[in-house]
Amino acid sequence: MTEKTPLLHYRLTTSPAPENTDVPKHAMGKDDREAEEQTNRKLGVVFGVVIPTLLSMFSVVVFLRIGFVVGQAGLYQSIAMFLVAYFIITMTVLSVCAISTNGALDAGGAYYMISRALGAEFGGSIGIMFFLANVCGSALYILGLVEAIMPTFGVPKEGVAAVAGLHHVLPSGYWWSLLYSTVLLFLCFIVCLVGAHIYAKAAFIIFIIVVTALASVFISFFTVGPIGVILPDTSVLNSTSMSTANYTGFRLHTLEGNLFSGYTVDYSTDAMMSFAGVFAVMFNGCTGIMAGSNMSGDLKNPSYSIPRGTLAAVLISFITYNLLSLLAAWSCDRYLLQRDYSFLGDINLWPPMVTLGIYSSAMSAAMSNLIGASRILYALSKDNLFGGVLALAKKTSQSGNPWVSVLVSWLLVQVVLFAGKLNTIAGVVTIFFLLVYAAVNLACLALEWASAPNFRPSFYCFTWHTCTLGILGCLVMMFLISAVYAFVSIAFMLLLLMLIHYLGPISKWGYISQALIYHQVRKYLLMLDVRKDHVKFWRPQVLLMVAKPRSSTGLMTFINDLKKSGLYVLGHVKLGVLDELPFDPLQSCYDAWLSLVDHLKIKAFVNLTLADSVRHGVQNLLFISGFGGMRPNTLVLGFYDDCSPQDHLPGQILLSAAQRLETVCSTTDPEEQCSLFFPSVRDAEGPKDLDAEEFVSVIADAVKMGKNVTLARYFNQFNREEVLGSGKKIGGHRKVTGPFIDVWPLNLLQPDSRGYVDICSLFLLQLACVLHETRAWNQARLRLFLCVEAGCSLQEEEEEKKLRMMLKELRIAAQVQMVPWDHVVALHWQRRGGRGNLMESAQNERTKRHEDGEKEHRTQTFPNNASHLTDQYICAVNNLICGHGAPQPAVRFLYLPSPPADTSRYHAYLHQVDLLSRDLGPTLLVHGVTPVVTTDL
Repeated sequence: MTEKTPLLHYRLTTSPAPENTDVPKHAMGKDDREAEEQTNRKLGVVFGVVIPTLLSMFSVVVFLRIGFVVGQAGLYQSIAMFLVAYFIITMTVLSVCAISTNGALDAGGAYYMISRALGAEFGGSIGIMFFLANVCGSALYILGLVEAIMPTFGVPKEGVAAVAGLHHVLPSGYWWSLLYSTVLLFLCFIVCLVGAHIYAKAAFIIFIIVVTALASVFISFFTVGPIGVILPDTSVLNSTSMSTANYTGFRLHTLEGNLFSGYTVDYSTDAMMSFAGVFAVMFNGCTGIMAGSNMSGDLKNPSYSIPRGTLAAVLISFITYNLLSLLAAWSCDRYLLQRDYSFLGDINLWPPMVTLGIYSSAMSAAMSNLIGASRILYALSKDNLFGGVLALAKKTSQSGNPWVSVLVSWLLVQVVLFAGKLNTIAGVVTIFFLLVYAAVNLACLALEWASAPNFRPSFYCFTWHTCTLGILGCLVMMFLISAVYAFVSIAFMLLLLMLIHYLGPISKWGYISQALIYHQVRKYLLMLDVRKDHVKFWRPQVLLMVAKPRSSTGLMTFINDLKKSGLYVLGHVKLGVLDELPFDPLQSCYDAWLSLVDHLKIKAFVNLTLADSVRHGVQNLLFISGFGGMRPNTLVLGFYDDCSPQDHLPGQILLSAAQRLETVCSTTDPEEQCSLFFPSVRDAEGPKDLDAEEFVSVIADAVKMGKNVTLARYFNQFNREEVLGSGKKIGGHRKVTGPFIDVWPLNLLQPDSRGYVDICSLFLLQLACVLHETRAWNQARLRLFLCVEAGCSLQEEEEEKKLRMMLKELRIAAQVQMVPWDHVVALHWQRRGGRGNLMESAQNERTKRHEDGEKEHRTQTFPNNASHLTDQYICAVNNLICGHGAPQPAVRFLYLPSPPADTSRYHAYLHQVDLLSRDLGPTLLVHGVTPVVTTDL
């Protein structure tokens, strides 16, 4: 990785963190300012998500368009519309829940999620579309409010035999309605400009009013008897006399008459209705699902509140809409449903209650959309995606209110009001929201397909199938509603995307495109840009050095699981000098290596080099392997020991490769052909290609080059089929417990170390988590062993609590075990301070480290007390690990310190690592130099 991200802002030790520690925001997850803002977040599930979402969904549609939907489409098609609409929004809600639980969610709602997940191009273009959707939505609710006001306070037209009371004082007509809409919008503008907090405080009161109005509606259906309802003016149908329709109460013949569709001319717009047209109007009652996400900046725990609150609100609104549809179809004449949008007030026990509910919900939704539009515009301007075009929108008042964004949003809403009728702009609003919902599903789908190790949402009820279904559902309904509007909106979004791509600045959010391109073919490699690397999309890119392929098949298959869809290169060094050879001996070996890759069914590249020593060969491979952003960041070596190698590779599998090279190989015996490409394994007494000092030098070289190093030991004992088969069903009856993955994050060769969270420990933990997330290893269980001193009993509980909190923040499920090791550490301090003052010597050492600056973030080096480590202490540590390995784990992850700077200490270093890992079974000794985890979204 080119971006060196510091450690997570965790400290699992009891000593205070250094005061001058500089931890950037994107690595910490939250800086000091964000931590201070976090204390001001007080909203929970109900007040922060459920109420805002229901207020947005229970707007004018629930009071003024339920009868319209049933009257035009019939009960059967109405239920079908609700099922389609809620299928789309449910798929979208699942995606919203997944993204919102994958790290720290900041203020910005849907725009924040899309932009940070998909990058600047998609984020900016969809942000503009979401802004326009909120603008049109605000206009829609204002027009709906005017439509509700006119029957109550409007003066009847001439020629219509209506009774005009004292309250009928408002003239009617297009321009009068536009004037009323302008006045109402101006009131909303004043509230948003001067006191947006007033709306937030009044939200609960408005919610109570709306719920009370809905309760009165349900009660009225069961208590009001059959009555005749005077219909409003239907002048577009050339009616010049008062007409009435019947509310029959619950009658079977009324229900039978409303079961099937009966599309007719809409009396308010004089337009012929259809399934798509009615759906466009109805869907506006389902577009409030983002209200809870938009409150993310004020939620106490967004990752907890958003999924639960949004799903609860969706379920409540779905039940409410369907019950109202059923009751209306069962008790109201179709003519009433088609000709009177406000019939719920006409049949109510106390009509003013419904009127109050309509007014309050419409004004609430209009202000909510206006505030949402202004905040999205302000966020776009702060992100500087459009250069100086939105520069003015950054201006805020002294209280922080983005008054310029509010002003621009108000002017655009005023323009939309010229449409004049709710049903006229309903289709446009629906298409904009459908496009935004499709983008949210696309963001989640992209993150899922990218297989980024840090995409670990705590919300599991989603798959790429749900994301795909959500996208397809949105696109299909967009084109059914209006193909022209759908094409225009998509084209406009693509135009914005290209403008941002070519003109916008490089953001620091991380680019999902970089994670996706990783999986593509060679021609896309040039698109990978190392300047866009980001820690949250880190993945292991492994260079595995293979000396003898015949004895390394177990390790090669294991590393194939560990790579997590990352780059995997098999490296091999052939000793020799090209000047002394007639031709390159490596060219004839590639086919055999590729045949080996095919046989093992691993996804790996092969890179061979010719060098005068193994050390120089490994250096060459680390320098040249990969292209652009696809370069190895982790070197894996077999362990340097005297174990007798075993031949796990049948000779006949490479016959096809040898046959293709008949010009090079004249022998016809399969075993001899195979031996030509892959020589037989050496005897235990045979010479090695490198000595111990050169082996440690290879490790030191890799660390100097900024590569993570992993030593693999005893993988000749690793049998993948046997290990992973332990988690399968046996006999079709019971399921055996899956394998264990043991992690020891402490530097066991530095017994006075107290830091469990450093670059190396987090890298070790990330590798274990990556292995666990692999499909083949998903039945395995992580066990994390935390070494503590029982003498510090007051600290033991705090240590465990902090570690569990870190695992929760990183979305890693692991079983934590506290391991007392006083008796082991005592063996070390006996050498340094004598038997009588063990605790005093340990305390003096810690005090000295604290006085030297408490260097918890220092670069990991071989312990300063290495010369004091005894074989007795290291063997005791080895026994400690063995004693806590029941049942036997499939693999262990141990902390590997960096080699010493003094080359004369190389033999001692290798000896101590050998004693530490002896007889532990398949073990990975890991030394990490790359930050790989983050809590940011």
